[in-house]
Amino acid sequence: QVQVVESGGGLVQPGDSLRLSCAASGSTFNAYDMGWYRQTPGKQRELVAAITSSGSTNYGDAVKGRFTISRRNDKNMVYLQMNSLKPEDTAVYYCNAKYGVRDSWGQGTQVTVSS
Repeated sequence: QVQVVESGGGLVQPGDSLRLSCAASGSTFNAYDMGWYRQTPGKQRELVAAITSSGSTNYGDAVKGRFTISRRNDKNMVYLQMNSLKPEDTAVYYCNAKYGVRDSWGQGTQVTVSS
């Protein structure tokens, strides 16, 4: 089963950009659908962006046009490019790997957007 580890979070100002990375272990990474989710205290975890094993993408309404998900199967990596960040993007961002009943989550990386 693939294991994932997120990195790249931090404190940025409104309007800034940030790129999150998700490193996946395992030799079957290219078969997994990958996603980025985020969560703030007291709220449910929500989909930010997803990319299937074939490269199709899907975005949450709040980030459409600002965020871009991509993957590098040769590097077992998934990225989330976040542009025009807003204070409401502040959250813990989680990487998810899914294949059938296999479902792995990372520990999360904090993104804080504040002036």
